[in-house]
Amino acid sequence: MRIIEQFISYIQAERRYSPLTAKSYQRDLDRYGDYMSAAYGVDNLCKVSTPMIKSFLVSLKDEGLSNRSINRMISTLKTFYKYCLREGLVEKSPMFGIKNLKQPKNLVKFVPENDINKVSFENKDEYTIKRDELLFEILYQTGIRKAELIGMRDQDVDKLAMKVKVRGKRDKERFIPLSRDLLAMIGHYQTLRDERFGSHADRLLLNDKGEEMTPYFVYNKVHRMLEGVTSLKQKSPHVLRHTFATHLLDEGASLVAIQKLLGHADLGTTQVYAHNTIEQLKKIHQQAHPKGG
Repeated sequence: MRIIEQFISYIQAERRYSPLTAKSYQRDLDRYGDYMSAAYGVDNLCKVSTPMIKSFLVSLKDEGLSNRSINRMISTLKTFYKYCLREGLVEKSPMFGIKNLKQPKNLVKFVPENDINKVSFENKDEYTIKRDELLFEILYQTGIRKAELIGMRDQDVDKLAMKVKVRGKRDKERFIPLSRDLLAMIGHYQTLRDERFGSHADRLLLNDKGEEMTPYFVYNKVHRMLEGVTSLKQKSPHVLRHTFATHLLDEGASLVAIQKLLGHADLGTTQVYAHNTIEQLKKIHQQAHPKGG
């Protein structure tokens, strides 16, 4: 459908959604369009009514989709019809009054501090070891996303100001402070990298061939690092992002500060970290209660 194509072009060009996100929207809307055509003979999505959409959502539930997946579809449709309103294609969004389904709140998975300190690295050549160590420490000490790590450049690191510029979702920039130890690791790695591949690198971290890292390369590295120290089923770069935020919260950082460091647009997104480990609860009890000691 042409309206879907126009919408996808809009979220990529103007909203700067990633290709992966755009593909997800495309998939959702194609499924939605197929249903409306088959169930109601409606090929123009601007002619769909609210009851039709409710019928579609019920069909997703009947197919066994989780509330989380259905809520993602609802989010897609709300964004789509907001675009249709903006373009004057509908007078009123048919999504008006449709609310998200309730879903259980899952606690964020993270690696305890004691286990983080047990991470070891494959005993290869010095360049590979120092690259892998730096890859891990940047993810854990900054909480950046996998894509943000891959896109990081030498010039993004301000050694004098002890901070790094990070390009987040939709090209939004933020600055994250760096410790002296991490800056020293970056400097040592850059020397080894330039000795091996030359000083023309466009990216800070390179793979074993001197090329830009792929998402799979980063995931595989982190998975191996965490394999021997945690029983978590998920051992991904995003787990280190969760770990970064959780450890900050446990040490007394405010949610607003964590929000800025993570690059969340909405504080509500950051509030998933507002859970306390039993160790933190014990600490609070000992400090605050008259007989806590």
